[in-house]
Amino acid sequence: MNRREEILAQVSKVVAIPSCVEKAMALLSDPEADLGELARIIEHDPGLTTNLLKIVNASFFGGNRPMTTAREAIVRLGTAQVLQFVVSTGVAPSFVHRIEGYDLAPNMHLQHSVTVAMAAQELGTTLGLKVPEHTFTAGLIAGVGKLLLGVYLQVDVHPILTLAVEEGLSFDRAEDQVLGINHAELGGLVLENWKLPRELTDVVKYHLRPDEFGGEDLALDLVHIGNVLAKMIGVGLGVDGLNYVPSQKVAERLELTPAVLDTVCANVVESLDGVWDLFLECSKDSCNL
Repeated sequence: MNRREEILAQVSKVVAIPSCVEKAMALLSDPEADLGELARIIEHDPGLTTNLLKIVNASFFGGNRPMTTAREAIVRLGTAQVLQFVVSTGVAPSFVHRIEGYDLAPNMHLQHSVTVAMAAQELGTTLGLKVPEHTFTAGLIAGVGKLLLGVYLQVDVHPILTLAVEEGLSFDRAEDQVLGINHAELGGLVLENWKLPRELTDVVKYHLRPDEFGGEDLALDLVHIGNVLAKMIGVGLGVDGLNYVPSQKVAERLELTPAVLDTVCANVVESLDGVWDLFLECSKDSCNL
């Protein structure tokens, strides 16, 4: 068994999606889902209920009247948005671990992930694009592979970093050479095993190398640049730091300019604290991996 096969085998044994999230996602995959049944599943999990109400009543959702029940919140959001919430809530709690291999203190990975999600969303808005509904969630969970390697498998990242520096490789290319897989690909494969929607798993798998995706995907492009912007802002940097290569093709597709990037960074920094606090609270209340 080579290193890649060993990693995939280990991950399949130690990581499983929370049962409450699995039940909700199974129901949400049915286009004729009974919202009453979905509400009952969420209401039976205090963490999911609390977090759903926090999210839907947050100021950035722009609601006029506070929601007090899961059923009300689901009706307001709709099943597509609830799916994004369920996925986020199921994965985010583990992001508060210290990721030893990547030298990330507790909460740093969650903070970086929230920043990526916000930057991707804000970038699309600033460019006047119709941002796909799943963009925020895809950005939030894009780095889950780093968590899997650093926490669950306790991969020693220093040989990867050394190789990257000595041979002038991007960090993910060095991961490929040392481990036989990079953290983006690993994250996408695990989420596929969880049977998450393809539009999410594609973004996670290719967010570092969108040019390798067979086609064009706006959410993927936005998350790719959102990840770059989060690193430029300096939130949640580990030992891998800025050692990644942005796609010139994506920059051209989005017609990016320095002014646009500056505007997005400024808007994200301005609004980061409130949203970051919200997700940190949710991570404390949620069912854990």
